[in-house]
Amino acid sequence: MDISLVRQASSFVGALLILVAYAGHQLKWMDSRRTGYNIMNAVGSAILAYIAFHPFQLGFVVLEVTWVLISLWALVRPAHQERAN
Repeated sequence: MDISLVRQASSFVGALLILVAYAGHQLKWMDSRRTGYNIMNAVGSAILAYIAFHPFQLGFVVLEVTWVLISLWALVRPAHQERAN
């Protein structure tokens, strides 16, 4: 299989995960505070971040790494808040 085809398919899957979560939230099918929404964002943006590193594309690396970190924080936050209470 051609490597560029694998990269294209991977980036499509990453983008699709993010877009499904976004559309689901906008159409009120998904709650942005739920685990599934944040997992879709974290996995999709992690895939796109990996692709943005090879070859290195600064703007996309910053965008996708930030997106991963925010999504992961949203996943950890409920457990963190429960411990604080």
